[in-house]
Amino acid sequence: MEKVEESEDWDLIIEAERGILDVPVRDIWHYRDLLTLLVRRDVVAFYKQTILGPLWFFIQPVFTTLVFVFVFGNLANLSTDGLPQFLFYLSGITAWNYFADCLVKTSTVFRDNAQIFGKVYFPRMIVPLSIVAGNLVRFGVQFLLFMGVWLYFYVQGAAIHFSYAILFFPLLIVLMALLGLGIGLMITAMTTKYRDLAFLVTFGVQLLMYATTVIYPLSSVPEHYQKLVMLNPMTGIIETFRYGFLGEGMFSMSMLAYVCGVTFLVLVLGVLIFNKTEKNFIDTV
Repeated sequence: MEKVEESEDWDLIIEAERGILDVPVRDIWHYRDLLTLLVRRDVVAFYKQTILGPLWFFIQPVFTTLVFVFVFGNLANLSTDGLPQFLFYLSGITAWNYFADCLVKTSTVFRDNAQIFGKVYFPRMIVPLSIVAGNLVRFGVQFLLFMGVWLYFYVQGAAIHFSYAILFFPLLIVLMALLGLGIGLMITAMTTKYRDLAFLVTFGVQLLMYATTVIYPLSSVPEHYQKLVMLNPMTGIIETFRYGFLGEGMFSMSMLAYVCGVTFLVLVLGVLIFNKTEKNFIDTV
């Protein structure tokens, strides 16, 4: 009898070793259905078994904006560069929420999915990517709310207008997503050993918001402190967002280039730490 040769054309090869900067793009594409499923799960789970359902996508930014108008606009009397207070704060909250949600939810990926990671193989990067994509849906809904408010004030004769910086809007979305993803990947790697970090992240993100131009314009910051505030890359993103959609804010190409550079470095460092940690995190989580 002739010996039948076994075929060595495998559909999937799982390798134990790979570079710490390697991103399994091919595997992620192969598991794209899983990515879609996780995004759908996160979006549906957000309002499932709630009375108001999807309305929560609108309630949170509206109530937060109202509180900001009362506290920072009326009581503290902070400047809004002549823009309607509600629109000014809503613009900052809309951008900040997307970044903050990506960061906070990504920062606990290993801890929240330890049971799944330990039982079945799939590219681990699928989970943080699904978080970024799922939050993009929420951002899209809140952005529609922002544009509805923008249209209302425009009809009322408010001094708002689009500027050429609006062309950078797609880039701003990518920067917010990658910045939140990169920082979240670094933190989730550390939370496998230090659980306390998970509790500090939410508190730290809230404090970081006050170091960003969410509740005040950069022009109102004393000149000798402006460079310090601009070190925060989210400041450049929010200022560009406001300048593009409201016509007010401090915008420059150098500031946007700085944000792109910082985001790239943070993302590379985050991927490096994530890939290094995923090899043995299951032993410490």
